[in-house]
Order: sequence, then C-alpha cells, then structure tokens
Amino acid sequence: MDAEILRDVSFHLEPGSFHFLTGSSGAGKTSLLRLMYMAQRPSRGWITMFGHDLVHLPRAQLPEIRRRVGVVFQDFRLINRLTTFENVALPLVIAGAKPEDYSEDVVELLTWVGLGARLEAKPPSLSGGEQQRVAIARAVVAKPDLLLADEPTGNVDPKIGQRLIRLFVELNKLGASVVIATHDDHLVREISAPILSLENGTLIKRPSPTGENRVA
Repeated sequence: MDAEILRDVSFHLEPGSFHFLTGSSGAGKTSLLRLMYMAQRPSRGWITMFGHDLVHLPRAQLPEIRRRVGVVFQDFRLINRLTTFENVALPLVIAGAKPEDYSEDVVELLTWVGLGARLEAKPPSLSGGEQQRVAIARAVVAKPDLLLADEPTGNVDPKIGQRLIRLFVELNKLGASVVIATHDDHLVREISAPILSLENGTLIKRPSPTGENRVA
C-alpha cells in the first residue's frame, strides 16, 4: 500500500481569494494541486468545487469543471507539434472559440510575457524560461475561475517573474481564485497574501508574513 502523503487536509477557498501554498520538498504541494485540478481522486474524504461533489461526479462531467480551472504545471506540458500561439490558444479552441474571436487576445498576451516574436516557434526550440511563459499564458488565456500554479517563477529571471505574477494578480482582480505553490519567500512577502502551509502532510493556515492579507 502506498504511503499516505496528505492527512486530514481541510480548507475552503473563498471565490476571488489569493493564496500561496508553501512547504518543503515532499510536503505534498503537488499532490494537493493534483487533487484540486482533478488529475486524481482522494483515497478518502471529499472535494467540492463550484458547487459540485468531485469525488462522486460522473466522469463525463469532469471536462466541464476542468475548463473552469487553469493550471501551470512544473513540467509545462506543452504540445511539441504546436506553435507557441497554438499552445496558448488551445483552451479556447477546446471551448469552441473561433480564431477571429481569440487571435488578437493570444497575440497580445504573448507579447505581454515577452514572446511576441516567438509566435510560430515550437516548444523544442524554446528555452525553459520561455516554455514556462507559454505555459502560464495558456493557463490564464481563458480567464479561469480558479488558477493553480506549481512553482510558476522557477525558471525565469526576477524581472520576468514579477511580470508573470502581475498576470496572476490581475486575473485575481477579475474574480478568479488563485493558488500559487512556491518556495520563493521573497515572492510570498512581496504579494501579501495568506498562506496554506503543508507540514508533514497536514495543512496549516497562516496569515501573510507582512501582517496584511491583500494582493498588491
């Protein structure tokens, strides 16, 4: 039997909230995010999202819920045969949007993250930092109701990292709930948001280290 990674984890995200998810390597941050974006179901307990019981939700209804969640994966998960533009546009294509309705927005977003000159480039020709920016643009392009990001600034320089975090902040201001898993203490102090801290498989809720629970 596999060892239990998370134990008795319980929390509630208010709509439009912004939280950091912290913890040492192996604490269970990625496992918790996987449960939240429905990559796996819990061995026990329950998860509700957008008013639905995800544990007992019929599998056929999961795609509809997943479309409301944007995810930034540590390993990017870009599609190598698609261009930068096509990778970012993919959530909109899946949702049935027409190119004339999203092309301008995709180009604008890629320009904003510094990839306006790489629209036709494919992932194998991009650096790790560039791939991370494509992955983040893809996660936010459809303006999801919930954004989950696993170490989103881990492969970019500080200046680009600040710009990417600003994307998350602006999306939060539009009403999205945001959860960012990070080891970056400077980022946690700078943004001033409450913390979900995983320690030995259990979750502890902490206020912002600055004493303010606001997103700048």
